[in-house]
Amino acid sequence: MERFMRLLSTVFVLLMLLVATEMGPRAAEARTCESQSHRFKGPCVRKSNCANVCRTEGFPSGHCRGFRRRCFCTKHC
Repeated sequence: MERFMRLLSTVFVLLMLLVATEMGPRAAEARTCESQSHRFKGPCVRKSNCANVCRTEGFPSGHCRGFRRRCFCTKHC
């Protein structure tokens, strides 16, 4: 009987470890979506100016990009 209880407790601990590893945090790949700013005027020189305009458009950030230096707003999607 003692042997059976020891086996049962071992199985229980292993089962709990299995459940705990399945419920742990999972690494999700975050994708970034971009949209050209509709309100930014002129060439984009400073990232901070672009990011401020993007915030007024509902995006968390923005950056300058391309040969023509356009402001692109970014968000996680």
